[in-house]
Amino acid sequence: MSEQKNLDGASNGRLLAWIDERFPLTQVWNEHVAQYYAPKNFNFFYFFGALALLVLVNQLVTGIWLTMSYKPDAQEAFNSVEYIMRDVDWGWLIRYMHSTGASAFFVVIYFHMFRGIMYGSYQKPRELVWIIGMLIFLVLMAEAFMGYLLPWGQMSYWGAQVIISLFGAIPFIGEAMATWIRGDFVISDVTLNRFFALHVIALPLVLVLLVYLHIVALHKVGSNNPDGIDIKKNKNEQGLPKDGIPFHPYYSVKDMFGASVFMFLFAVVIFFWPEGGGFFLEAPNFEPADPMKTPEHIAPVWYFTPFYAILRAVPDKLLGVIAMGMAIMFLFVLPWLDRCKVRSIRYRGWQFKANLSLFVVSFLVLGYLGTQAPTPFLTLLAQIFTFTYFAFFVILWLTSPMEKTKPLPERVTG
Repeated sequence: MSEQKNLDGASNGRLLAWIDERFPLTQVWNEHVAQYYAPKNFNFFYFFGALALLVLVNQLVTGIWLTMSYKPDAQEAFNSVEYIMRDVDWGWLIRYMHSTGASAFFVVIYFHMFRGIMYGSYQKPRELVWIIGMLIFLVLMAEAFMGYLLPWGQMSYWGAQVIISLFGAIPFIGEAMATWIRGDFVISDVTLNRFFALHVIALPLVLVLLVYLHIVALHKVGSNNPDGIDIKKNKNEQGLPKDGIPFHPYYSVKDMFGASVFMFLFAVVIFFWPEGGGFFLEAPNFEPADPMKTPEHIAPVWYFTPFYAILRAVPDKLLGVIAMGMAIMFLFVLPWLDRCKVRSIRYRGWQFKANLSLFVVSFLVLGYLGTQAPTPFLTLLAQIFTFTYFAFFVILWLTSPMEKTKPLPERVTG
């Protein structure tokens, strides 16, 4: 038995050596996993990067399975989704894993972004990591929007109609751009086909490439931590960070535990609450798209609603589109708006903590308001919280250089 094990080990060693001569497999494994030293004080918020990767794989795999039975045709799309749900073996499960997975993706991404803001993970030297991450967020929004049209239900159709019409507000080229995006003068079979192609092929390729670049850029400069201290500054005689531990097996095991808890909760939602109370799958989307019948209230999926509320808070359509775009663009330039010398919220002044708390409240309230039918009172609330949302960036730029911060520890804490 021991001789057989030795033979198997020798065979595996020869196979690995043969691969390494032609592809740097061991080098890549060591640089990015086994010998990549991460700070030893990662906390709960550091689960979400790995969970984002897990959900991405779920979306890609379930998406491939769905395309095997889905028909990107205006006459057949809705019926093909019903066919998947009712007649394809385990089709209902795959469809719910994909639709619920989209919402799970944004839950994970929003927590991931919040952690980055809270601990200053966008500050030097991680500006490029943050920018690539924001590009991932933009592509993810486009991917979700394209996929939202594919079921060809009432909310899919009219939601796409509203969103695409926003491009018409752009002076001079707006209408031509909206027509170009639709591929027709109205949402039609042509629109469905091009959205299907973008959702299934083009945008996933871009998304995977950006995720790869995000990880490479992160490993180049090293991971941030809850203390906001660079562990590369304190090394031992072997040149290894004193406050770092190898990502594998320590954090790979920890992430596996986090993934297990996440998958349990994900399964509970899929099996007992797949529609998310109308937030994940809206009731009008269980009706076929009808260009002659407008739903009583048109609203995007919940993960778009904070920006949709900002759009509606501005009376002028063009200015509303600009405000909605700026709400995302300000996040891109966050590394240059925050001029504080301290990264982590643990050691920053009360101004930043109060400002970030107000920003989170504003985002959540805007998210709720975006799901509601507009009334004069709700519109006023949306305008107030739109102001406080943008005030976060202005206040950060003004107050961050003069914050009274706590002294940083020389080594990372627990």
